[in-house]
Amino acid sequence: MKIFFFVSTLLFFHLAHTKEIMINSPAPTFKSKTHDGIDFDLNSRKGHWTVLYFYPKADTPGCTKQACAFRDSIKIIRDQGADVFGVSIDTVEDQAKFHKKYHLNFTLIADADGKVANLYGTKMTDKNLSQRWTFIIDPTLNIRSIDRQVDPVKDADKVAAAITDFKNK
Repeated sequence: MKIFFFVSTLLFFHLAHTKEIMINSPAPTFKSKTHDGIDFDLNSRKGHWTVLYFYPKADTPGCTKQACAFRDSIKIIRDQGADVFGVSIDTVEDQAKFHKKYHLNFTLIADADGKVANLYGTKMTDKNLSQRWTFIIDPTLNIRSIDRQVDPVKDADKVAAAITDFKNK
C-alpha cells in the first residue's frame, strides 16, 4: 500500500508540473548551444517558420536516416521560408561529430542536460533520451503541428508538405 501511495504521489506530482504542449499554443522558448558551440535562442526565430525535430541519440540508425532525410530535403523546406533544427540529449561534441560525419546542412542543438526535451515533453522518463517528435513553429512562435508518430525516413517530406499547407491557408 505504501508503494502504491508513493508511486501515485510521484505520478500526480509529475502530471501537475508537466504542461502538455498543444497546437496553437506558444512554443516554449529556450537557449542552448548548437553543434558548433554557438548560442541558440528560439526567440531569435520570431518572424520565421521553425522546425524542431527531437531525436533519441546522435549517430544511431534511425536518427541518421532522419537527419539525412532532412539534409536531402533542406532546399524544399527553406524555399518555404523555414529552417530545421535537430535536438537531442547529446553534448555539443557529439552533435558536432554527427553533423560533420553526415555533412548535415542544418543546425543541431545540444541538450545534454535534457532541459529542452523536458520543456517540450519529449524526454523519456526511464532513459536519458528524447522521444522522436517533430514540432512546426510558425513565425509568431506558436506551435502549428506536433508529430508524435514520426517515421524517420518520411519526416522531412511530411514537414515540407505541412508548411506548404499552412502557408496556403
